[in-house]
Amino acid sequence: MEFTRTFDFLDNLTLICPEKSDMLVAREKKTWIPYSVKDYLKNAYNISYGLMALGLKKGDRIVSISNNRPEWNFLDMGMAQAGIIHVPIYPTISIEDYEYILNHVEPSLVFVSDKQLHDKISSIARKIASVKDIYSFNTIDGVRNWQEITRLGQENEERFRDQLAKLKGEITSEDPTTFIYTSGTTGNPKGVMLSHRNILSNVESISRVFNFNTTHRTLSFLPISHVFERTINYYFQRIGVSIYYAENIGTIAENLREVKPHVFISVPRLLEKTYDKILAKGRELSGIKKLIFFWAVNVGMHYKVPSGNGWLYKMKLKIADKLVFTKWREALGGRVEIIVTGGAALQPRLAIVFNAAGIPVAEGYGMTEASPVIATNRPPVTGEIRVGTVGPAVPGVEIRIAEDGEILCRGDNVMCGYYKEPELTREVIDKEGWLHTGDIGILVEGKYLKITDRKKEIFKLSSGKYIAPQLIENKLKESDFIEQVMVIGENQKFASALISPDFQFLHKWASIHNVDFRDNKELISDPRVIARYQRVVTEMNRQLGVTDQIKRFRLVQEEWTPDTGELSPTLKLKRKFLTKEYEDIINEIFSIQKNGEDGD
Repeated sequence: MEFTRTFDFLDNLTLICPEKSDMLVAREKKTWIPYSVKDYLKNAYNISYGLMALGLKKGDRIVSISNNRPEWNFLDMGMAQAGIIHVPIYPTISIEDYEYILNHVEPSLVFVSDKQLHDKISSIARKIASVKDIYSFNTIDGVRNWQEITRLGQENEERFRDQLAKLKGEITSEDPTTFIYTSGTTGNPKGVMLSHRNILSNVESISRVFNFNTTHRTLSFLPISHVFERTINYYFQRIGVSIYYAENIGTIAENLREVKPHVFISVPRLLEKTYDKILAKGRELSGIKKLIFFWAVNVGMHYKVPSGNGWLYKMKLKIADKLVFTKWREALGGRVEIIVTGGAALQPRLAIVFNAAGIPVAEGYGMTEASPVIATNRPPVTGEIRVGTVGPAVPGVEIRIAEDGEILCRGDNVMCGYYKEPELTREVIDKEGWLHTGDIGILVEGKYLKITDRKKEIFKLSSGKYIAPQLIENKLKESDFIEQVMVIGENQKFASALISPDFQFLHKWASIHNVDFRDNKELISDPRVIARYQRVVTEMNRQLGVTDQIKRFRLVQEEWTPDTGELSPTLKLKRKFLTKEYEDIINEIFSIQKNGEDGD
């Protein structure tokens, strides 16, 4: 059937898998709770009728702040059918961002997942004149529950059935279906307006790249409020893939073994942490088992994607697979056909070793303003994959590199604009319809897009030399000792870095090397620890040109997370926040230079 609105996927499900019993599945208290296609339709329609009974009309906005769960989908589709605009917000942003977004978007209702989020934002929401009420997905004393709306919808189905059918028919592909506020790594968040056409064009592009069907399952754990997870979620609904929702980030490993997904979406940092855990288990082995483990890892690191290797290598890989890599696959459920990753650069070594282990990884690239996918590597069997790139443009999207190296894209996936911000819209979408991404890149072989840095994050040293911080940061994060790092030095004579250690790994290292400490503050001040990190930085510097090298670094005692504000919900550095948070340390790093030392 033809898809022109997101809610058309509901009707399609009744055609391709009407009896599917596990369309959406939630995990609560160690139990998987399935919702069938029929359950999905019933709840979505009841929400449509319930919202109409409450007096909401086409063009009204509703905010949701929630974890991933079937109720989110019920609300999303119920709103879309009634022409109401869904504004999902990350559960981990700051109070200031909540206040800004709620005031800016003026929602009629707010939905939260639990008591903690209700307590966090209720005082803000109740000050906004447009907000009629707050509803919760979980049961909270004294707070309206989402099921009140479904019950209201059931009671009013006959009254609104014909009206809803008429309304659905009047909704066009050009109508906005969602506003998604960017995470705001700098400045206030911006409301990206996406129409049905924007999202559907991207879903169709993805459908022409990957080949899944109603027999497959996925495990969803990245925030569905983020456009990457959300659009892929629509893709899975379009083709009838069963969507299982992880209970939380801490249960992912267990959930993978239980669900045995065929595909899932990730971000590089989670794959990095998975790989680090695998290596940690290898280090715990002894004797011949440990030798075999790291021999297999070394074999994997020499795998050539996608062409493979010669016959001798293939013999080694077959042995490595039987002895080691089969266990890696079992840890991910044993049935993974591909992992799609985006949001940041994937370390090439991880793409190589996971593909060697029979766990295909496809790195892609996009942005909220592009609904979001712009380019992606294809499954390795197609041959359209180049490690170190984000692959070719997806079907229906054009890519062009501007004279200054900025990546431009054009297609039906490009947003309608920023909500209430026409001037900002004109800054990023030119008269020819090209979206200026703010990223710098090149086309390898004239086809495969390689991201080299963020245009706004590149800075200039006082010598006039430009520094691309992401390239250096990604190299440093290959070390087991480093969890996060931010390269600094704008308008200074040299580049330096703030390093947040991987404290779990560092604690083990300290124990082995008899480094005693009371807390992390004392640990990072120990000369032996500082010397070990100097070795990491020195080894990395050998791979860089002189002006790109890190001349000084400082370790910080804090772990950077979205909850504490240093990272965005998609685990990107919030550089403005970090610069302010560590202002004294940064001043100290460069004060030596100001006193006369040149840092060479």
